[in-house]
Amino acid sequence: MRSVPGERNSITDVAGVLVGHHQALDPDATLGTGAATGCTVVRVPAGATASVDVRGGGPGTRETDLLDPANSVRQLNAVLLTGGSAYGLAAADGVMRWAEEHREGIPMDPTDPTRVVPIVPGAVIFDLPVGDWHIRPDADFGYRAAAAASTEFARGTAGAGVGAQAGALKGGIGSASVVLGDGPGAGVTVGAVVVANPVGSVVDPRTGLPWGAGTDGPSFFGLRAVTPTEIAALAALPTKSTVLNTTIGVVATDAALDPAGCRRLAATAHDGLARAIRPVHSPLDGDTLFALSTGAIEVPPAALPAAFPTDLHLLDQLCTAAAVVVERAVVDAVLAATSIAGIPAYRDLVPPR
Repeated sequence: MRSVPGERNSITDVAGVLVGHHQALDPDATLGTGAATGCTVVRVPAGATASVDVRGGGPGTRETDLLDPANSVRQLNAVLLTGGSAYGLAAADGVMRWAEEHREGIPMDPTDPTRVVPIVPGAVIFDLPVGDWHIRPDADFGYRAAAAASTEFARGTAGAGVGAQAGALKGGIGSASVVLGDGPGAGVTVGAVVVANPVGSVVDPRTGLPWGAGTDGPSFFGLRAVTPTEIAALAALPTKSTVLNTTIGVVATDAALDPAGCRRLAATAHDGLARAIRPVHSPLDGDTLFALSTGAIEVPPAALPAAFPTDLHLLDQLCTAAAVVVERAVVDAVLAATSIAGIPAYRDLVPPR
């Protein structure tokens, strides 16, 4: 598959997809004091076909049953990614309030355009011990994140990534995109945004490089060889507490897909997590990936036997791209993260040269 990163190397390279953050972060936050949490909203003003795939053993989610391809509703308006564990799901109420005020939702009354029902699925990470346990995203966080959504957004220690910890290192939020250069999907964009907060490691202990740099090579991310001293410092970090876990995210494309196609896209996107995090999908994680299609590009159907869907070759190409952008987004999250609450960032131990 031939492809290049999109203009921003971001999920917002998929036209019609916007991302916004809201967070509370005290510079002197510790494990137990101060504010250190946030949420991120992926907004699709025109709506999008979507599905979800939940792989972790301890998920915290909202409206994921609705996204089963067998069910009736076929579009969403936004996705909430949030800290605060199950408490953080309250932030979706604020996203719904903002969407209702702006008439983004399922129209329920043809005579009154204000009567809409916004569809806002969501997923959480467990970050409560970072900062004060009782400070977590609420409806106001979700409202502000929805209002802030745009094509440009911060990465690393921002939004839902503020309290994230990736293995022994500071986690965060990252993004990536590709524009397909050949095949049935030529010209199609696939992007991802991921909040990296796994119990598993994001760094190869033999090389000191992120696991996710293995597919593209270190130079793709501007990484250098890690010195023996730096490798030893990484190896000496304490093991992550087993309660601070879960990686969540959204994959988007502008190619038209039905809900079943979105479900397959979400499932294959987890391959990117498996390349960048080891182990992944543990009983201690709630790994959840949403997939959405804006439907802006209608790819002509392929001539295939009647037993196969006519978008089979396109879907295969999109699934390959989804795994790539998720893998890159995890690396982006780790490289962009900055230390808080005494959790060291990768760049603290392996500074760029």
